[in-house]
Amino acid sequence: MVQIPDRYQRAAVIGGTAWLPETLRVHARRTLLGTLQRRQARRANVVLIVHPKSGGTWLRVMLFRLFQRKYDLPARRVMKTDELQRYNQALPRFIVSNGHYSYEAAVREVLTNESADDKQLIFLARHPCDIAVSWHLQFTRRISAAKRELILHELHRPIDYKTIPLWEFVMHPELGLPGLIDYHNQWAEFFAGRSNGLIVRYEDLRADTRATLQRITARLGEAFSSAELDEAIEFASFDNLRRLEEANYFHNASLRLQDRGDLSRYKVRRGKVGGFRDDFEPAQADEMEALVRAHLSPILGYSGPVTPGALAASQRA
Repeated sequence: MVQIPDRYQRAAVIGGTAWLPETLRVHARRTLLGTLQRRQARRANVVLIVHPKSGGTWLRVMLFRLFQRKYDLPARRVMKTDELQRYNQALPRFIVSNGHYSYEAAVREVLTNESADDKQLIFLARHPCDIAVSWHLQFTRRISAAKRELILHELHRPIDYKTIPLWEFVMHPELGLPGLIDYHNQWAEFFAGRSNGLIVRYEDLRADTRATLQRITARLGEAFSSAELDEAIEFASFDNLRRLEEANYFHNASLRLQDRGDLSRYKVRRGKVGGFRDDFEPAQADEMEALVRAHLSPILGYSGPVTPGALAASQRA
């Protein structure tokens, strides 16, 4: 039986519902895309949970480069779900998801309510303050209109994405720093103590890329030489990824250049650890760090008590 690639199924849902009135369109897409996500999560061998702007693209490119060179795969489509297995049935089937927003919450439902013991689970964490700025740019300028519409419809505190200032976005209880902290706490709690779960911090991946990447590939049951790891790291370097984006090298729509004249709309921005302080007044940056210290789970190593859900709930109230 011929299996339609996951990306085509998603495109069919988006295109096939485009003519509907907004309320019906949102409901249909949330339902149909949620069903697709559940099916992908159940079939996946590897689940990579990563919030937008946490280094997920960088990690995916490195992993794909390793598999692509080792197994002689086509070079220009980075895996997100079934791409590797469609090229080679012996390779793992992935699902890369935030597991949280809109229909992607279906991934968390599957992992929580059904057995996930047959999967390798990886959570890529990043300091929430550093996510916040890039997430604002991603949400207001790069994210697809269809996905943004779905997220906007589920917010308890609506926003105007076209005009919302950076600080107001960062303090928003669901999309901003309170929501990011809760997001990390919930996934840290889920991963804690799981023998098939691996938490990787973006900061560690930056500090010692080869060793951290080797931990991930070992968890996937793959062995790569130091030379192979170094080549993949070089291929996914900031400068090279920026060049590839400008050349529209990758076939993934999410990795393509949108506006050459607007640096804020580049997928590859800067990836600087602690870079959030460049975008705020010192008092604002201090307030952000205080929220993280007070509320972020110590499981992640950024320091702070476990309070999943409490901060966003209090902010909404």
